[in-house]
Amino acid sequence: MMNLKSYLMIAFTISVVSIIGFSLISLLISDQKIIQFDRAIINSVQGLESTFLTKVMKFFTFIGSAPFVIMLSLLLLFFLYKVLHHRFELILFVAAIAGSAILNGILKHLFQRVRPDFHRLINIEGYSFPSGHAMNAFTVYNIISFLLWRHIPSKLGRVMLILFSIVMILTIGVSRIYLGVHYPSDIVGGYFASGFWVTTAIMFFQYYQEKRYNKVKQREKRMA
Repeated sequence: MMNLKSYLMIAFTISVVSIIGFSLISLLISDQKIIQFDRAIINSVQGLESTFLTKVMKFFTFIGSAPFVIMLSLLLLFFLYKVLHHRFELILFVAAIAGSAILNGILKHLFQRVRPDFHRLINIEGYSFPSGHAMNAFTVYNIISFLLWRHIPSKLGRVMLILFSIVMILTIGVSRIYLGVHYPSDIVGGYFASGFWVTTAIMFFQYYQEKRYNKVKQREKRMA
């Protein structure tokens, strides 16, 4: 079992890597040095276009949309509160989801990157960088994995949880490229931005929870 210091060090390292990654992506976008990479990936992904695949990608892009995320969040809040009897964890969940949405809005306003118009399969307004869908997916499925991990007793179950989260995060991101509404760098930037926010939120949550637990133990010892 890792102690609090180990958890905080891992979370801090991931948050630093995420902010560095986001900074590099944003610099490349600002200098127009990533457009060839973006076009190459878009051409490869959209080269797979078919009627069936378009329906699949529209389904996954809906899963990453704000209305679905809100509905899923409400269901998970109910599950955490009524079934698992988590109350303190609700604060982390709400803060992670709401904070990710607010951060995305701020970053979009700062960068004001226009969406690609090579070959759009759906119509959408607003700025492109970073992808809101990518941030939604990364935040939601990472927080779900974090909160449910200790409630899954088997190693196989935990592996399946992680694999499911990875597939959902990547597929939702790819769906935005396939549908022509985001550059690949928008998706990667969204992952990095959300990675920073989620790990920072978890880091503070773990620290506060540990301090809270120690206070309870000290109180119990004094009363014994």
